[in-house]
Amino acid sequence: MVANIIRREGAIGYFSTYDEKTSRINRKIMNYIFIAVLSALGLFIGILLCMELGRRLGFASLKQDPDAAQKGIGAIEGAVFAILGLLIAFTFSGAATRFEDRRHLIGQEANAIGTAYLRIAILPEEAQQELQELFRRYVDMRVATYRNMENKAETSARLAKQAVIQNEIWTRSVSACRHPNVTAAAMLMLPALNEMIDITTTRVVATQNHPPTIIFIMLGVLSLFCAMLAGYGMSCRGRSWLHVITYAAILSITLFVIMDLEYPRRGLIRVDSADSILIELRQSMK
Repeated sequence: MVANIIRREGAIGYFSTYDEKTSRINRKIMNYIFIAVLSALGLFIGILLCMELGRRLGFASLKQDPDAAQKGIGAIEGAVFAILGLLIAFTFSGAATRFEDRRHLIGQEANAIGTAYLRIAILPEEAQQELQELFRRYVDMRVATYRNMENKAETSARLAKQAVIQNEIWTRSVSACRHPNVTAAAMLMLPALNEMIDITTTRVVATQNHPPTIIFIMLGVLSLFCAMLAGYGMSCRGRSWLHVITYAAILSITLFVIMDLEYPRRGLIRVDSADSILIELRQSMK
């Protein structure tokens, strides 16, 4: 009776701690989304202000020299807008590719772990139970690691614990393969483990793979500069609020989506759905 009460209290404590961690992670995600939306809104307002500045500069030029104000600027505008378009295209394409790569890596890791787990069955029976339990702990740790990447100290600690479990799995598997009664088929376990361990480093590198910060700064500055040129060009034709707001909105939303794709564990576009593969794998480990 007492033991059952203790177990229930322990379970309640575990789930309350889990709920607290989940709510803390959700708060961090919401804070990041709020900051990202504010940044996009700030860029939207900045583009509108730069267009108005360019328009006023255009009016000043027209007053000084109405005939020469617009001469020779078409080539410059075309070149600058082409650079902006290329930069957005390459940045967006790279962010989308890296997003898909991160999703595929989760599937590859699940396949590698699942294959290694199934091959435990060809090892000696006395080694199977301990290895299966180590695999369950390992998958739990892998799922938990990528739920909160914001806290670098916790992430580093989890990765260190995973390395310990990996080393223990490898050591016990090698020891089991050296058993005198082991068959040649049991040696298939080691390549599967090697792939399972290698994919962890690949995922860490993929998580940290982003363009240099100067690229994003250049995108923002070039967007504002192009807005000023667009406003300058409107000075001789009148202002169309539809075109002004559409240009500012599309550019701001595009840059917001690029940033969201680059950091898929923080914003609205998330790679978390792919984690369900690992969760389903863990549930199958009975």
